[in-house]
Amino acid sequence: MSEPRCLLIVGAGLTGAVVARSLAEAGHHATVIDERDHIAGNCHTERDPETGVMVHVYGPHIFHTDDAEVWAFINRHCQMMPYRHQVKARVGGQVYAMPVNLHTINQFFGTALSPQEARDFVARQAAHGEGEARSFEEQGLRFVGRALYEAFFQGYTRKQWGVAPDRLPAAILKRLPLRFTYDDNYFFHRHQGIPREGYTAAVASILNHPGIALHLATPFERIAPDRFDHIVYTGPLDRYFGHAFGRLGYRTLRFEREVVAAPYQGTAVMNYCDPDVPHTRITEHMYFAPWEMAQFDRSVITREYSAAAGPADIPYYPLRLLDDKALLDQYVARARASAGVTFAGRLGSYAYLDMDAAIRRALDVGAHLCAAFEKGASPDAFVHPV
Repeated sequence: MSEPRCLLIVGAGLTGAVVARSLAEAGHHATVIDERDHIAGNCHTERDPETGVMVHVYGPHIFHTDDAEVWAFINRHCQMMPYRHQVKARVGGQVYAMPVNLHTINQFFGTALSPQEARDFVARQAAHGEGEARSFEEQGLRFVGRALYEAFFQGYTRKQWGVAPDRLPAAILKRLPLRFTYDDNYFFHRHQGIPREGYTAAVASILNHPGIALHLATPFERIAPDRFDHIVYTGPLDRYFGHAFGRLGYRTLRFEREVVAAPYQGTAVMNYCDPDVPHTRITEHMYFAPWEMAQFDRSVITREYSAAAGPADIPYYPLRLLDDKALLDQYVARARASAGVTFAGRLGSYAYLDMDAAIRRALDVGAHLCAAFEKGASPDAFVHPV
């Protein structure tokens, strides 16, 4: 093995924790900092002191993957409990199953179509075009046709992203399935679950290694980076460079938390698709731990509101608007020309990542860094394309 390196990991979320663990297990030293007063980033969970319900503080997080290595990794650090995510959607005073499936189609159109009949029916409704769809709206109209698109996607998307759907990339909608069966499991991956003791306990286990030092409530700007051999930065890409070219677009979230009699809505997540309803969804947290539900007579709900992220807000979702690419390209070029730093994670690579993808990429980053140190080479600024 090469000489052990001392690295600074900026961010104690999933990405930072997994990179730190990979480096520590390879014999290197990782100092992990986070400006918040807790670990686990936006998948942070905590017990509500009034009810005992485990709350997903920054919104719902469900672990789902087909990556066997990622599944094995997370299971080394927590007990993953079986969980089947079901989402409902309120549209025009009715409640429908999501994602759009055979039940949704038959209920919405007042029909009793078979799977093949429904497939043919939606195909007739769907718009057609040449080449790949460029925008969310194009993809939606090709995906399900105008009626279903306007009911379930158009209004919700405007609220969630704050812009017209024709300015959003098609990739956002390509992540959602369309089913011609009555299967309403929101995800289709082989492995699905939620940690028994919550995500924060799982991240604490990942960080629990003698080669890792953790410092919370510590912004990156207060650290002298020249004390370290290399930096892995998982914060916002534009912030690292002092917003030199301008601010990249992010959405932030605001949560209204309330304790109510249990059960409140009968499911974990209820989307509100009508544009005149200000919140995007209501989450009832006790449903994320069905093994505990019987003990609760009160429930914790959160109403979720989306807004443009200002300088003081937590950035949740990179916008990646179709007309924002030029600004991103400037930051990527600046990053590639910067020595001694690797950018990773949702914010560092300006990409929307599910938790399994974040772990996969973090494992890849750790392996890349270790290989580069072994060869005496300079690690890349980005391990995955941006």
